[in-house]
Amino acid sequence: MSKKEDIQQEEKAVEEQVTAEQVEETVETAENDAQEVKEEPSADVLIQAEKDKYLRLFAEFENYKKRTSKERIELFKTAGKDIIVSLLPVVDDFDRGMVEISKSENEELIKGISLIQDKLVKTLEQKGLTLVEVNQGDVFDADTQEAITQIPAPTEDLKGKVIDVIEKGYKLGDTIIRFPKVVIGQS
Repeated sequence: MSKKEDIQQEEKAVEEQVTAEQVEETVETAENDAQEVKEEPSADVLIQAEKDKYLRLFAEFENYKKRTSKERIELFKTAGKDIIVSLLPVVDDFDRGMVEISKSENEELIKGISLIQDKLVKTLEQKGLTLVEVNQGDVFDADTQEAITQIPAPTEDLKGKVIDVIEKGYKLGDTIIRFPKVVIGQS
């Protein structure tokens, strides 16, 4: 589970607890009022107790609706995640293939393969896939990048920075589904 999901669950639990505590206090007050009378509880006290029970049930139901709607929205956002993750190696193969095919003299072959690659990438982008931008010289960020190895920095200004990108990273919505794999300069 991500930190964001943990925080959301904690917020839900606190919200449910606060609502439940408020209802319990009201019920206890009504019960105390009924005991102070020391006779049959009046109709007003009974009505108040029933109203409190109704409010508690209503609050629980509202919390349930909010929780399930959030879960449903999250499910829709990442519904095609497995398929998209399985297509990422194909996108990588197209990138490597285009490098080799571009060395060819056959312009029609280059154009045809390029069209197929563009169509695949655009289709994935329509489904919410975006490239995680990492360039040479960027500061290494452990939260959004995966360091494969460290090599001695060729210059002083590249220490602790990205020297090479080995594999592109991708996000689906706001979630990184594959971290970019990078080589960083040793400090």
